[in-house]
Amino acid sequence: MKLDLYRKIIGIDALTELSDQLRAEGKTIVHCHGCFDIVHPGHVRYLQFARQQGDSLVVSLTGDDAIEKEDGTRPYIPQELRAENLAALEFVDHVVIADGPTAEPILAALRPHLYIKGKEYEHSTHPGFLAEQQRVEEAGGRVIFSSGQVVFSSTKLITDHITTAAENLHDTTRLGACCARWGVDANRLRSLVTEQFKGKRIAVIGDCLADRYIECEHNDVAGEAPILSVRPVRQTTYLGGAAIVAAHLKALGAEPHLVTTVARDDASREMTDTLDARRITQSLFDSHRALPTKLRYIVDKQKLLKIDQGQPQPIDSQTERRMLALLHDLRHEIDAAIFLDFGYGTLSIPLLAQAMPVLRPHVRTITGDVSGPRRTLLAMNEADLLTPTERELRAVVGDFEESLPAVAMRVMRQLKTANLIVTMDQRGCVLFRPREDERANWFNSRLRSDYLPALNDRPLDLVGAGDALLSAATLALSCDTPLPVAGYLGSVAAAIAIDRLGNLPVTADELLTDLADRGELQTASATQAG
Repeated sequence: MKLDLYRKIIGIDALTELSDQLRAEGKTIVHCHGCFDIVHPGHVRYLQFARQQGDSLVVSLTGDDAIEKEDGTRPYIPQELRAENLAALEFVDHVVIADGPTAEPILAALRPHLYIKGKEYEHSTHPGFLAEQQRVEEAGGRVIFSSGQVVFSSTKLITDHITTAAENLHDTTRLGACCARWGVDANRLRSLVTEQFKGKRIAVIGDCLADRYIECEHNDVAGEAPILSVRPVRQTTYLGGAAIVAAHLKALGAEPHLVTTVARDDASREMTDTLDARRITQSLFDSHRALPTKLRYIVDKQKLLKIDQGQPQPIDSQTERRMLALLHDLRHEIDAAIFLDFGYGTLSIPLLAQAMPVLRPHVRTITGDVSGPRRTLLAMNEADLLTPTERELRAVVGDFEESLPAVAMRVMRQLKTANLIVTMDQRGCVLFRPREDERANWFNSRLRSDYLPALNDRPLDLVGAGDALLSAATLALSCDTPLPVAGYLGSVAAAIAIDRLGNLPVTADELLTDLADRGELQTASATQAG
């Protein structure tokens, strides 16, 4: 049964021979095309009708890369599984995956006698459909419009019944198929973590801060007003900002060099002592009156209140020159550089405008991120990877209306950025990259976009997820891995980081342990072996 199912799925290069064979046998060829994200009763009736019109039904489906996605999260079902679903239908004779957004190349090779489209296309003036219709009629075929007797919408079914990324998470078959297609292989990931990460020299440039968690006991509602009364019992301070990124890199086996601004206060000394204990190289510039600190009040692991202490303090011209001189000296020594703007003044647009040209010709991998709608994101020209949230990305360009792929294209084209990971909190992230290998052709067509669901559906503390993702993804990119592999590894690191209270570095051993237990990697291995 399984062999017969896969025998039905053919490549576009086999269509001309198939067409010639069927025509020689005097058979009528019928063709249908669609997304078929979820095969529902409307699809079944539509395809049954099509099969009744001829002797052989060939169904083509739009490949993942060619589907227009408003938020980057479709298709829900990857192309390989969509093809299997169609091939499993007895009345479907052959299935082919279309690389482009229309069926025109399929029609050119197949030359069907009948092309069946839904009733909604009967008066369509869409250029893609008109080109399909012309192709069919030029080959002597006819177009028939019928949607069957039951009408459903895959998009509506997905929206109504698949509402959270957590539900995607448990579908290891779906994610495993994506991993197999992306080349996300368990052995490859282990090799990255155990061998290739070791000794990578990474400069981390940006704001450092202290993350202080104050655990409290709750007494009752206060007597003077309807507010909760709590009593602090314990506090713990964690590295934050660029400091925790440097700590992640060190724990994963790299050799980070932290370039940041500090103050002459106890919080700065505590931070530098912690970094020294972790054997992290530091170049510190005295700029702040006090180290920025985020206070989080917690009761029973639930956060009640967050207080940001510290004002932005832009670096002066002398400090900027010294920092640029340091980066100039480091440019031949480092494998990658990470720029981080948390809004406290270490990075500025003028600094980035001078630093990027200094580093770019010599540093293999340059990545960056911002916290909040920072315009510095638009100064990270020719970065290899940027990892903003969807809100941050939209805010910096002032566009909350266009689709996410359109906004991503706009920013990537403007900055000549090779890769973009847009994070979406509990919904996971979307990976954007050019289709073409040649830099000159990067933005001549739509971007490739891949949706990666969140890999931890029950996070304990979301603080630091983006830092862990950026750290692991940067290391992976510096080892010449493609974006889907880097994005997946970064997402695994983020899943580990949010599984405990407080911003703690993710270690190589933790990453390896988690990778060994991931069901989608086992599914991907089975798919590749099959």
